[in-house]
Amino acid sequence: MREVILSMFVSVDGYIENSTGQQDWNIDAFDDEMERHVGEQLGEVDALLLGRRTYELFAQAWPTETGEVADKMNGIDKVVFSRTLKSAAWHNTRIAAGDVAEEIAELRRLPGKDMLIYGSAEFARDLMRLGLIDEYRLWVHPVVLGDGKQLFENFKDRIDLKLVDTRVFDTGVCILRYRPA
Repeated sequence: MREVILSMFVSVDGYIENSTGQQDWNIDAFDDEMERHVGEQLGEVDALLLGRRTYELFAQAWPTETGEVADKMNGIDKVVFSRTLKSAAWHNTRIAAGDVAEEIAELRRLPGKDMLIYGSAEFARDLMRLGLIDEYRLWVHPVVLGDGKQLFENFKDRIDLKLVDTRVFDTGVCILRYRPA
């Protein structure tokens, strides 16, 4: 059965964006080694699951990008979870407006590789609350933001996790991979 993998950039203090709503990462921390890893990660999956806001940002940026990662982002199937989005022009995109748990269950039953969530914090939190995340890949950036939006913001439920892998990049970014215990 296909799994749902959440891949999220976070600061050391757990923020996914700063208080002005920007992803305030040191862009120098995203080097060729990390870009190769993103390409590898995209090669492990055959679908991106996105919330509306992340979809709109990605659909605006990725179609004009070039290179291996851009080719994968533009070519992969994308499912946007939204009750308000009426159309999706980005190649290989469909809108899922029904019950989230039912939509995920149907996607899991389809043949294929695993599915990846990039960003989409509110959508990811919905899936966390429903117990639908199979793996958490937290890209911890070597920065303390001090304020902003947290991945686990307003999250009251306990999720016990088991660390299954780590990867440290020369830039100081660490990927911590967890699965529900």
